[in-house]
Amino acid sequence: MKKILSFVTVLLTVSSAAFTQEKKESKDNISVPAIVKTALYKKYAEAKNVTWEKEKGNYEANWGGKSGEDNSVQFTPSGNFIEMVKAISVNQLPPDVIAYVKQHYQGAAITEAGKVTDAKENSFFEAEVHGKDIIFDEKGNFVKTEK
Repeated sequence: MKKILSFVTVLLTVSSAAFTQEKKESKDNISVPAIVKTALYKKYAEAKNVTWEKEKGNYEANWGGKSGEDNSVQFTPSGNFIEMVKAISVNQLPPDVIAYVKQHYQGAAITEAGKVTDAKENSFFEAEVHGKDIIFDEKGNFVKTEK
């Protein structure tokens, strides 16, 4: 009987520790593959105090500025670069972006803005309104809305 109780105690301790670790990784620190970290520092050696998030199955590294998110870079799980978003002030957006938001989101404010560069070196602008990212081309023409 003592062996069974000891076994159950060990089993409960191990499963509790595993649950706690899984919960911690999902909230605080995600487990980022070494290949992704290597890809980040190879491309952006200046990245310091990086925080990681998972977004749509990919890994997002954030660093810089007062918020720690002036630079946001996404990589696939295999370490392939997807895009970089560099935070900019709202007044750095093309005038057509601001006009579009005023017309289509009356009374709403742009809460964040960024200049996006993808893996093919294409540039876009991103304006966050009501928690959605609205994407515009380099000239400020509407492209799409992402949630």
